[in-house]
Amino acid sequence: MKLVLYGGGHEEENLHLDAEAIKLTNVSDPRVTYIPSCSYDSEVDFIAFVQNYRKLGLTRFIHFPIDVPFDQVLLSEAMSSDIIHLSGGNTYYFLKYLRKTGILSRLKAFVKNGGVLTGMSAGAILMTPDIKTAGYPKFDCDDNDEKVKNLKAMNIVPFEFFPHYKNSTRYEKELVMQSKKVSTPVYAVPDHSGIVVDGNSMKFVGKTVCFHKGKKVPLSSHLKLV
Repeated sequence: MKLVLYGGGHEEENLHLDAEAIKLTNVSDPRVTYIPSCSYDSEVDFIAFVQNYRKLGLTRFIHFPIDVPFDQVLLSEAMSSDIIHLSGGNTYYFLKYLRKTGILSRLKAFVKNGGVLTGMSAGAILMTPDIKTAGYPKFDCDDNDEKVKNLKAMNIVPFEFFPHYKNSTRYEKELVMQSKKVSTPVYAVPDHSGIVVDGNSMKFVGKTVCFHKGKKVPLSSHLKLV
């Protein structure tokens, strides 16, 4: 299992996490597929994504929106990539179309077969058991306009992921409370920070904070996945 979960932020400020993803592929010029959470205006974000990766020497990219019709050739090409990146955006909308198109299960198979899966914010949340972290706190959460009821996600990591974390009293209070409701750790990750998973090894890049069973737990730079 090879994953990079991004807390958020602008592309150019996450170059170090992109480098971690490339390293996981063991390929000199890996092919990268970009799956946006929504097709609307996604070309602009894709251009920024490509420009950033080109700084690291990559040359092959695929833009693959999934909330508009696509053919099987494009799907096959996307799933044959070395890296697949899931963008940020509305987590509920993204999950709806990943499930509707059957790509959610295809992504799990992609990871199982050795592909590198990366995700920004919403894209990272989708790797966890469910997308509950997209629904809190009330002052900073995704709107469930799609009325998604089944919140189950890929469940390929044994933890919850909370992106765009800010070190403030109101965030900490919310995360302490929410961590009492789940058995798994909740990793709160600020912009420009992330988590790199390589097999059973997990590395924290930047200032990640763990909340577990109502407590704020100190982290070492490396952990083993259970």
